[in-house]
Amino acid sequence: MDTAGNGGILSYTGWQFLELKDFMMNAKVRFFLLTVLGLIIFTLPSVLSCSESKQPDLRGNISEFMAPDFSLKDIDGRDFKLSTKKGNPVLLIFTTTWCPSCRSEISHYKSIHETYSQRGLEVVNIDAEEPKARVSRFAAKYRIPYRVLLDETGKVAGAYDIVGIPTMVLITKDGKILSRQYFAIDTILETLFEKK
Repeated sequence: MDTAGNGGILSYTGWQFLELKDFMMNAKVRFFLLTVLGLIIFTLPSVLSCSESKQPDLRGNISEFMAPDFSLKDIDGRDFKLSTKKGNPVLLIFTTTWCPSCRSEISHYKSIHETYSQRGLEVVNIDAEEPKARVSRFAAKYRIPYRVLLDETGKVAGAYDIVGIPTMVLITKDGKILSRQYFAIDTILETLFEKK
């Protein structure tokens, strides 16, 4: 039985086979674990950045805080300055073209625009840190009816402490932040425009 003459049950060739089999099993396990780890590493940043992130605690009544003023160009090259919009509420929608959640919410944003823009709400999309050409193609592809502003440096997103996208910020006609609660915006808009 033992062709190597060492008294073992398996021959030298048999031991080599078992080691090769163990190596192959370990290779399969290593490949599986590396694949899972790679998927986690690849998808985790996308999930975290496109999720409804916890917004900074602004302490107290949020409507006491003035919205930071800013000036940006839209995709058509026109200027937009927030302070010139006083007298009407403004909804800022912070997005990017690569965010799946942002894309899936476009119909929701269009519905808000359609429902409230005729009643005085200014709906504005602020695209963070992307070039004009990409954002323009995106806006045309999805037929976005409201203004799309370019925050190519991310300065405005930083001023509003945006830590996840999409994020909506509702500003009162007096220029104060009314809400940053993404899922509460619809209810707040219904209440706000019910009073008019």
